[in-house]
Amino acid sequence: MGKPSSIDRLPPDILDKLHELLRDPRVTQLEATARINEVLADEGHDDRVTKSAVNRYDLKMREAGDKLRQSREIAKMWIGKLGAAPQGQVGNLVNEILRTLAFDLSLKLQNEELTAESLPGVISQVKGLSLAVQRLEASSTMNVKREAEIRKQARQEAADAAEKVGAKGGLSADSVKELREAILGVRK
Repeated sequence: MGKPSSIDRLPPDILDKLHELLRDPRVTQLEATARINEVLADEGHDDRVTKSAVNRYDLKMREAGDKLRQSREIAKMWIGKLGAAPQGQVGNLVNEILRTLAFDLSLKLQNEELTAESLPGVISQVKGLSLAVQRLEASSTMNVKREAEIRKQARQEAADAAEKVGAKGGLSADSVKELREAILGVRK
């Protein structure tokens, strides 16, 4: 494996400064390169960054940002479409996204975009994401069951109260039974 780029070797605080400069539309890459090299010199670092290294890094960060924006837009569109849909459909969508991510990772591995050193970390992240999705689905299922149980209990209490009031009010046993079944949603 080749040596890390001059950008990868920057101290975290100087890397943050580079990020800040690259986000500023008034600062060119050439100016950002010069300013970072000034900071490196002022702090006594021997390393310097090149314009091409800054350009490659900026392109990589912009690509990552574009992918993030695109995935957010896609998620927003699907959530808008499936927002009122059963949780299972949303879960299926998330599972499909995970499958696509795993496929993309395998392509990157084949294209040697991932190294033996970076692969375990990526796999760990995918596992963590899968586990989080599994837990969210389980939690969602529990919430749906809990809400159904609460509604059932509320209907039962309403039916009991209606039965008492109906009996006290002089309704016939058949009318009370019919009222109770209507509240409980019993179909004939």
